[in-house]
Amino acid sequence: MMELLVHKFVRDYQNTGDQTVRTAYGVLTSTVGILCNLFLFLLKLSAGLVMGSLAVIADGFNNLSDAASSIISLIGVKMAQKPADKEHPFGHGRLEYIAAMIVAFIVVEVGLTLFRSSVGKIRNPEELKFSWIPFVFLVVSVFIKLWMGFYNRRLGKRIDSKVMLAVSADSFGDVAATSATIAAILISAFSGINIDGIAGLLVSLLVMWSGIGIIRETAAPLIGEGNDPELERSIKELVEQHDGIVGSHDLIVHNYGPGRSMASIHAEVPREVDIEESHAVIDHIERQAKSDLDVNLVIHMDPVEIHDERVLAIRDKLGRILTVLDERLSFHDFRAMFSDEQVNIYFDLVVPYSYSDAEQLRLRDQVAGLMREVGEGYVCFIELDRSFCEEDEKNLK
Repeated sequence: MMELLVHKFVRDYQNTGDQTVRTAYGVLTSTVGILCNLFLFLLKLSAGLVMGSLAVIADGFNNLSDAASSIISLIGVKMAQKPADKEHPFGHGRLEYIAAMIVAFIVVEVGLTLFRSSVGKIRNPEELKFSWIPFVFLVVSVFIKLWMGFYNRRLGKRIDSKVMLAVSADSFGDVAATSATIAAILISAFSGINIDGIAGLLVSLLVMWSGIGIIRETAAPLIGEGNDPELERSIKELVEQHDGIVGSHDLIVHNYGPGRSMASIHAEVPREVDIEESHAVIDHIERQAKSDLDVNLVIHMDPVEIHDERVLAIRDKLGRILTVLDERLSFHDFRAMFSDEQVNIYFDLVVPYSYSDAEQLRLRDQVAGLMREVGEGYVCFIELDRSFCEEDEKNLK
């Protein structure tokens, strides 16, 4: 059914990389969420009043908070579409993450309120009145929430929306909560044991756990999480496939919201090639990154030696030493400057995050010492470095 709605209300729905299309997806899912949650609130409120069940009423108010969350999601998605301006030159895409965070805190607050009410119900239990029609209402609400959870997750992954994935997680939490309420009603009806307060307590814990999970998911891009390995591979492949590029390193991708990325990378070029010729290649790659990947890419050129046998021999010695010390180590920005007295060797040593600061310093001294042993007059000037690229860091583990 959701696909039918997508085809009807989202123009050019297959072009999910377009910001207008993403916004249309967000508006559609938020609107459907508001309507469904309002319907479920009225359904559960009436069922809870008839049965005299606090757990059912609490579950209904949880759906009312979900409707409010959908409204916030709708506002967040619309505001995230605002174009860049003087104050926000990279756009407003991160407002979508902020909206998801607000949704998460609302969910946690609802869970805390339910927790307090459930504790009171345990202390002062009231008789439950079983009725088939309200009970059927609850069963129907489970299937509605399941449908909402699956479609939000499916469409959220399709357009890479943290808000929709947060709503999906919340919906599945509601399924578990309502199922616990149904179980409590059945136990009370057929055994006479009233566990309504306990069920409400379980519901509140599930709701809070769902909210905490959403906070964890949405905090990561706001703090600065690792980027999509597929995007990182695409950028490196795009850069390195061009003639005149020997290799690349130090890829950093900054995310300013779904579909809004800026990146920088160091591209290695042969040192003997005219700088204007290399610069023309770099300019072409930057334009291609924007057109093919929709990434604003800034490239720094690093001249490297690819013909001098003396330099290549030293590089080979360094590579063998690092392999013996730790296969996870790598290096870049390698240069060698020769004089009558010594050979000055400059390079960046890329170290895994598992190394402490003290271990890095010891490693640097160890590498410099071993290089002095394998080559007379070798003096190393080593800069310690980390990889910002998730795929590279995996290879360093």
